[in-house]
Amino acid sequence: MATTGISARSHRNPCLSANSSPQIQDASATCAYERYLLLLELSKLWSSKNFPGWKNESIVKPTLQALEITFRFISITLSDPRPYANCREWKRRLESLAARQIELIATLCEEEELGRGVPVAELSSSKGVLSREQSSQEVWQLPGTSTVVSRTSAASLLPRLAIWEKSEDVASKILFQIESQMHRCPFTLGLGEPNLAGKPVLEYDIVVRPSDLHSLKKSPMESKNQENQTVFTAHQILESWLFAAQELLERIGERMEGKDWEEAASDCWLLERVWKLLAEVEDLHLLMDPNDFLRLKSQLGIRAASGSEAFCFRSSALLRVTSGSRDLKRMVPWILGVEVDPSGGPRVQEAAMRLFHSRRRGEDGRIGLLQALLAIEAAVKRFFFAYRQLIVAVMGSLEASCNQALCLPSESLDSLSHMFLEPPYFPSLDAAKAFLGSFWVTSRAGR
Repeated sequence: MATTGISARSHRNPCLSANSSPQIQDASATCAYERYLLLLELSKLWSSKNFPGWKNESIVKPTLQALEITFRFISITLSDPRPYANCREWKRRLESLAARQIELIATLCEEEELGRGVPVAELSSSKGVLSREQSSQEVWQLPGTSTVVSRTSAASLLPRLAIWEKSEDVASKILFQIESQMHRCPFTLGLGEPNLAGKPVLEYDIVVRPSDLHSLKKSPMESKNQENQTVFTAHQILESWLFAAQELLERIGERMEGKDWEEAASDCWLLERVWKLLAEVEDLHLLMDPNDFLRLKSQLGIRAASGSEAFCFRSSALLRVTSGSRDLKRMVPWILGVEVDPSGGPRVQEAAMRLFHSRRRGEDGRIGLLQALLAIEAAVKRFFFAYRQLIVAVMGSLEASCNQALCLPSESLDSLSHMFLEPPYFPSLDAAKAFLGSFWVTSRAGR
């Protein structure tokens, strides 16, 4: 396998240039989508900077707000008066969705450090006295420590779900998920989880602002259709995570610029998991009643003009996160320490092959980062492929233009098909792996 020397050069980080914003084909549909979900009001809650010293506030806060909206979603589905609603499966799906979100939130919180702006309350500071202003529930003393007061959010819906007969089993599982997943974090959420370690508790009500969040629970579109609230709430969760994903992409760029490869790789793996979570949120459409949903669909105008635009493309945040995920390919030469060959030569590919084949390949975290980038590509394409299949299942194959998906020239494909059939985001890495695989096959055959 031929190799060439790599000279040390100064590089300009491609992530510092603005991402090419994807073109929204129907601006009026996008505006209607944003009004329907009250995104202007929601975005004020996501983007407010209330804790100047908390560096990761803009990433962590919208994820916690998405979790709080999920608690509302549980309340909505378990209060559904329709005799044909599948409450049992809804309960399972939303319990799973909450668990997945808690897992991601815990991963984000693991790197937080106390004293770095994170708003937490030290439980031992109350000296075992129950405060009338706080919804504190229990007092106990850990061996060799001071008295601990278990504080619980006064405004979150989860403590209320825990005492409601219909939801107490779901709430109990969610609380134990919080206790388990937050084990490695320096604090816990304070939603009623046991907190057996007596860790500091996040000022949840101040950070998440559940009262303000739940004031946006009613869709502006007047409808007695129960699925209106289902679609409305599911997409508020989706958009909350998309906002967090945009902030995460910014942090990935900053960490790559600083050549902090391991931390950048950790964020990239997290972004891949966010894409999987988005697909799980979209899959909730499968549980909606066909007749009620299709009636709502006609009211919302969820129909693509010329059969080429899916409802998901009304989300400008989804388009930005997709574009940002794709634009990570610009960082590959920077990671490999080479310049792109202006003549189109395989310089980047050769650098990737040298790295993959190096005996010291795991020392600086670059291989883990490149693998995470490829995982993001797979997750993005998997999301759009799954979304297309979701349209078929929920609205019928005619709506998805299935007869055009794979048999027409690329210029005739619908937008969803373009998303998952486009060429590899990282052609140099793709080629490097192909040639490296061929190298090992040839080496084995020559023995």
